[in-house]
Amino acid sequence: MHAAIKNLENIFRQAAETLAGADALVVAAGAGMGVDSGLPDFRGQTGFWQAYPALAKADLHFSDIASPRTFAQDPELAWGFYGHRLALYRQTVPHPGFAILRLWGQNMPLGVHVFTSNVDGQFQKAGFPDDQVHECHGSIHHLQCTRECGSGVWSADGFVPEVDIDNCRLLNPPPHCPACGALARPNVLMFNDWNWVSRRSDAQARREAAWLETLTENRARVVVLELGAGTAIPSVRRFSHRIIHEFGGRLVRINPSDATVPSAMDVGLALGALEALRGIESFMLEQ
Repeated sequence: MHAAIKNLENIFRQAAETLAGADALVVAAGAGMGVDSGLPDFRGQTGFWQAYPALAKADLHFSDIASPRTFAQDPELAWGFYGHRLALYRQTVPHPGFAILRLWGQNMPLGVHVFTSNVDGQFQKAGFPDDQVHECHGSIHHLQCTRECGSGVWSADGFVPEVDIDNCRLLNPPPHCPACGALARPNVLMFNDWNWVSRRSDAQARREAAWLETLTENRARVVVLELGAGTAIPSVRRFSHRIIHEFGGRLVRINPSDATVPSAMDVGLALGALEALRGIESFMLEQ
């Protein structure tokens, strides 16, 4: 046991040294980042059905409910699912690991940028400026029309869902498009989704690319800190590997089920996000 603790401390120290030697921090976050805030990550069908028993009873998979087809065929069910998630994300308090990341980013000479597949808005809620966040799958806090009417993307702030949680159904009227009056849906990328309006995410991607260009110009030493990113939908992992390849940077991967890293120069921590961040933080003062 003592040897295992000593080994973990050495990994924490190595991660702290890696971060201390960086000019810029790229945070790449998947669903596992929100688990310590009490959010479900839908890891596997079992995890999804534990979060939504009514959908388990109906034998509906995540890919079934998170689909434009469900909005067309059964909008009360679709909005029951997304309305519950919207209310949950609104009331969730980001765990202290977000503040740790903000502090590290503020201390980097060339700053920090977040790339996330999460649609929960937790980074902005934790104080990260919107222009430092790229939500590659969109945001549940924004809406779009279910038709291609050209109305774009707008805030979901005016919509307060009332949901029958036992049956996963919306009880109050759903939101509608202000331009054409059709049913509105979350501005998130769903399964088999050919009508997602990516305008907002595309603008975030352009800001991200501009920041990355400044890192190239300054020959920055870049560290990618990846948290809770799985392999089933590998958007975040692909981004991490791209940044490492482009900048010759280092990777600190935090994932309780798969923390393998590409090289011995990288750091892997098979822990949850908050425990790992607190462990690394405890050794930052040595640097």
